[in-house]
Amino acid sequence: MKRCFPALLLLVLNACSPGNNAAETSRAAGTFGYDLAFLLRHDSALAVLSSADSSARVIVSAKYQGKVFTSTANGLNGSSFGWINYKALSEKPQPHFNAYGGENRLWLGPEGAQFSLFFKPGSRMDFANWQTPAAFDTEPWTVVSKTGESVALEKAMALTNYAGTRLNLRVDRAVNLLNRAVISEGLGTPLPDSVQVVGYQTRNTLTNTGPAAWTRQTGAPCLWVLDMLVPGNHTTILIPYQTTGTGPVATTDYFGPIPPDRVRYQHGVLTFSADGNSRGKLGLTPQRAKGVAGSYDPDRHTLTITLFDVDKKGTYLNQAWKLVPDPFNGDAVNAYNDGPLPDGTQMGPFYELESVSPAAFLQPGQGLTHSHTVLHLMGNEAQLDGIAQKVLGTSLKGMRE
Repeated sequence: MKRCFPALLLLVLNACSPGNNAAETSRAAGTFGYDLAFLLRHDSALAVLSSADSSARVIVSAKYQGKVFTSTANGLNGSSFGWINYKALSEKPQPHFNAYGGENRLWLGPEGAQFSLFFKPGSRMDFANWQTPAAFDTEPWTVVSKTGESVALEKAMALTNYAGTRLNLRVDRAVNLLNRAVISEGLGTPLPDSVQVVGYQTRNTLTNTGPAAWTRQTGAPCLWVLDMLVPGNHTTILIPYQTTGTGPVATTDYFGPIPPDRVRYQHGVLTFSADGNSRGKLGLTPQRAKGVAGSYDPDRHTLTITLFDVDKKGTYLNQAWKLVPDPFNGDAVNAYNDGPLPDGTQMGPFYELESVSPAAFLQPGQGLTHSHTVLHLMGNEAQLDGIAQKVLGTSLKGMRE
């Protein structure tokens, strides 16, 4: 089923100003108001997307690389869905990667293999040499336009991949808040009035601004969208997959094998524990992916659904931290659960739902677009179960076990 989100009516921005911080700081940790007050202390130019007909809110930061930091379905006192690294935002920039968090952030790939953007040519692919490019790690982006329900940003970049190819490019990113009618249409199922919802679509376009084409010989980048979310003791990631196909349903050894009791396959849906207690990552090829993934937190009565583009005939990049036999054979959707490292330290805890575009084999002036939509729905389990069965192909009953 094709899910299409049409353009929204654009309204005047209804943003919260830094002058409201005193009232907002009294709100409890974990609420949208608490996170808004904290983020305004670090970026006074935040874009707060809101709608006149609901309590949905979305925070976007140009200073922090166009991230959607967090969202809520119920105003300042509502739950804040994005994972935010308060400590990292309060420190000086760190080497390798600044994990500021953000429930929807944009990177470019591949991370590893022959055309990596994170390792210098000829270097060993290990943590000591791994470096996130500043253009999507620490540098600000430019706001092109802003309204009450949308913000558009851009960033010009010059990157060199592991093969030594210089890539001149521009990324355009638009974030649009979605209303209930559009969300219902995109899901293909009605939303009960008592279900609270926030949803937004990010539309990300990568353009080759250099003088030469990107090919299999030079290497080509891809768009990579990562949703960093707050884990729970009973939170479960849900990824529908094509049951027919060759090879394993998912690659489950990105960071070593995931214990088998944490990943299960049943009736065309992969489930993966998202409790933030055990580090592991998995991925599905474009032939297995269905363009939809989600998660369910029974303790917060929250169903999260992501919808994203998948090109069944596209060429996806291998992102492993090593030279591989075929760098043009990779995954279209990934999921990550954070956990302690061998030395006992931990970045999070958080978990991620991720999608990537095909490799951007582009002529000069050409562009490639990848859309990724995030929806959070809150309600009783019976209501959310009906939506999950329709959209994800699985029941939510028993997820607490």
